[in-house]
Amino acid sequence: MSKIHNFSAGPCILPPEVLLEASEAVKSWGSNGLSLIEMSHRSKPFVAVMEETRALTKELLGLPDRFDILYLQGGASLAFLTAAYNLLPEGGSAAYSDTGTWANKSIKEAKHLGNIDVVASAKESGYTGIPATPKVNDTHSYFHYTSNNTIYGTQYKGVPTEAGVPLVADMSSDIMSKKFDASPFSLIYAGAQKNMGPAGTVMYAFDKDALGKTGRSIPSYLDLGVHLSKDSMFNTPPVFPIFTTLLTLRWLKNLGGVEAIESINDQKAALIYNEIDRNSLFTGHADIDSRSTMNATFKLLDERHKDAFNEAWASAGISGINGHRSIGGYRASMYNALPLESVKVLVDVMNELERTR
Repeated sequence: MSKIHNFSAGPCILPPEVLLEASEAVKSWGSNGLSLIEMSHRSKPFVAVMEETRALTKELLGLPDRFDILYLQGGASLAFLTAAYNLLPEGGSAAYSDTGTWANKSIKEAKHLGNIDVVASAKESGYTGIPATPKVNDTHSYFHYTSNNTIYGTQYKGVPTEAGVPLVADMSSDIMSKKFDASPFSLIYAGAQKNMGPAGTVMYAFDKDALGKTGRSIPSYLDLGVHLSKDSMFNTPPVFPIFTTLLTLRWLKNLGGVEAIESINDQKAALIYNEIDRNSLFTGHADIDSRSTMNATFKLLDERHKDAFNEAWASAGISGINGHRSIGGYRASMYNALPLESVKVLVDVMNELERTR
């Protein structure tokens, strides 16, 4: 079978060596004589996997000592509520930024628990850019933002410390893709299925000292303190996603860590955006200063070329570049494991389309 260039927005492309090792472990894991997914999560081999995954996550992100890591079920959609339960005081308020679909959903969930002020929004512009972050009222417990917006192809280019309060971020679609200073944060959460592993687990990185101060009764499964007291083993964890995440983190470390992959990601983004801007048949969706390194969104200027373009990229072995149904067009998701070669193939297809029209 010829090579498939996987630009899917999620679940993400994974390194071939990770897929191979993970698939072998499903059949029989090392010298254990059992499949990974039929072993007890309390067994010493899997406890070691959980401990290494948490430690390696903290190392690769360069987190301060006051941070700890959990890998839980539920995905970022559950984390929207979990974040508010653990950090929003009873009767308190928090500031949120609305930069797209997922940011809007985080706002909706947090409103179940307190006063939520949307202090920055890109809604009126059609979510084509990242709004400026104002200095918020110090009565707000935190400022929450979504670091990368997969649907619209926009991304915060820096940490919005100008908010002036502790930060909380959903980094599901750009975690581990670039370096950032974690010191202003109380909580970072991310679904694994973009850059870290398969769907099925969510990573929480949080300041341990920020927990237990809300004055509210928190359901056990939503209480990060409960999970921390059980070393991320309060209930049976999603063993396969966590194991595969560990393999991906090892791959990233061997590559040179987040700094090394950031350089590669910048090359991929420059290649595709240069073609979008150069090619007379295409235009980008996101504002130039807000363009995502992970998800390049673009469209044809003339829909009469749609059938020819679709046939060309499909013939080249390209998969997953149709845009989200809410905005149409195309979306090239370039997560960590997508090779530069795949972006070159897409650019060549775009270039050839222009040449032959």
